[in-house]
Amino acid sequence: MPLVPALGLDANAQPDRVPVEPVASGTGHAETGIEPRRVALVIGNEDYRDDPLASPVNDARAISAALESRGFEVMRQENLDAQGMQTTLREFSRRLDAGGIGLFYFAGHGLQVRDRTLLVPVDADERFPARLLTHGMDLHAILEAMSRPRPDKLNIVILDACLDNPFGNPFGTPSATPAASLPETAQQTIVAYATRPGAPAAEDARHGLYTAALLQAIADPDLDIEAMLHLAAGTVLQRSKQRQLPWMASSLSSRFAFTGAAQGKQVQTLALTGQEAASALRSRGVIPKDSAEQYELTFWDSIKDSTHASDYEAYLQAYPNGRFAALAKARIARLRAAAPKAETPQEEAQPATKAAPPTQPAPKPAERARSAPARKAAPERASPAPAAPSQAEAPPSTAGRVSELKDCPECPALIGLPHGTFTMGSNASDPSEKPAHQVTIRTPFAIGKYEVTVAQWNACADAGGCPKIAGDTSQGANMPMRNVSWDDTQQYMKWLGKVSGKPYRLPTEAEWEFAARGGTSTRYWWGEQMSKGKANCKECGGPWHPEGPENVGSFAPNPYGLYDMNGSVWEWVSDCWHNSFKGAPGDGRAWNDPNCRVRVIRGGSWREGASYMPVTTRFKYDASVRQAQNGFRVARDLK
Repeated sequence: MPLVPALGLDANAQPDRVPVEPVASGTGHAETGIEPRRVALVIGNEDYRDDPLASPVNDARAISAALESRGFEVMRQENLDAQGMQTTLREFSRRLDAGGIGLFYFAGHGLQVRDRTLLVPVDADERFPARLLTHGMDLHAILEAMSRPRPDKLNIVILDACLDNPFGNPFGTPSATPAASLPETAQQTIVAYATRPGAPAAEDARHGLYTAALLQAIADPDLDIEAMLHLAAGTVLQRSKQRQLPWMASSLSSRFAFTGAAQGKQVQTLALTGQEAASALRSRGVIPKDSAEQYELTFWDSIKDSTHASDYEAYLQAYPNGRFAALAKARIARLRAAAPKAETPQEEAQPATKAAPPTQPAPKPAERARSAPARKAAPERASPAPAAPSQAEAPPSTAGRVSELKDCPECPALIGLPHGTFTMGSNASDPSEKPAHQVTIRTPFAIGKYEVTVAQWNACADAGGCPKIAGDTSQGANMPMRNVSWDDTQQYMKWLGKVSGKPYRLPTEAEWEFAARGGTSTRYWWGEQMSKGKANCKECGGPWHPEGPENVGSFAPNPYGLYDMNGSVWEWVSDCWHNSFKGAPGDGRAWNDPNCRVRVIRGGSWREGASYMPVTTRFKYDASVRQAQNGFRVARDLK
């Protein structure tokens, strides 16, 4: 039962729209006319640490509504970590024990490595590539969980995720690995993939390309499941201009249609405009920060001191002929000889550099980001108040170049910066930082001396201008405010403008890098090499605590007198995300697009290592997402 194109062997064929009689296959109820129970598990994962997505939560909510309208009892979960995905799958399997029809839907990051299709939890860390393999949810485990409690009953699995291999093949090129197939135990099962093996799946700001087409197809009550999937596949192929070809694996012996349980509800239908379709092709693949060659080195470096054979097995699965394959095999043999009992990957200890997965239930939809563990109140660390510079090191002299100002008692302290020209980005690092280009800041501006603190956010929240965000507003007053979305920052700016009478805003990305460089042109503001005690990151020297950032002002300022531009928390800037600096404005203005929902964050956080501390490091997040590592600092024009 191998995978086949969802449109048959001819990728250019148009789907048939042949009405069929509604039949419930493999349920044991077709002859009696009794409608079988329908249970669905729907998961939307988008709040990934290294490569957040824009629309899986929207996908999950829309699919859930469509399934409920067709009589399904829906378990919907959003932004699950590895533990949450396993726990939820076990509960789903338990509910299926009563029989009936089972449906599993997933939207988020996925990958295919040789014969394994893996769904990625939100706590996957690309700095530890083995975790993508050891903590990803295997499709075969899903099929087993659905089939075991009710053999020969109907199972439907729909995956709106990529099937490419981040460990080897270039983005968008077909994989040479064999396609996955259904295990023999998965009878009366159909698996629909958003894309062919080895290829990416696309999304726009609202929905995955495949899910949008599927929602339209579900609205047709006369199609059986295979005809519905063929119709969705044809829509995807057309809208992607033949670039995304859905695939399907099936062991069904008869037909099943959703008709008969609509209960008078309307199924949502969607229609993408030509402009949306043209902009939709953003991949849901796990894209490493490094090149393929460098990523193998990153993989090996992350496990080279591991005492778990499963880490070396994961390396061999990703790189069976890799440069460290012989060494990996030797270490597996040595570890097994020393500990003959089989390892259980779920019980492995996490590396010291990574926080343990949270054990809290999945967050509510309105609180999609994962919160950091609460700090204990007793050992609160003392630090200078934000208005006073750190005792660690006085800033280099900038007399005549910068000045400090404060617009109101509640306002953050600002550093006024002059106009100037600098080289933005880097040609020797991540592709998103290329090309290095000259930018001229034409007018002076002021930027926060520190990141906005918890106390400053609380002042806005107490006045009713900002939302109260659980988990952070009760923390130390001088800690940087975090777990705020880009949209949240706009509320703070609006409130700050009212109390100060000044037009506050986020800095542009160019202004942020100009300020972070502090007049230097090196990799870090202090030089070309990493130096301990200059930034708040896990490899940057003390003080450092894994559960959260230090108080603002705990480290040395840069030459402009600005604190924590490297590490501490990622900082929102005003610009829309672009995959590179090609076409970027050269005058320091924000680079924005109509209907922009994905924004830039800069600077790294305390959770990252030294590789994220260079002044050019940049990343992205959906503007509406709150994430425990994301904060901000303010800016305004000087006139």
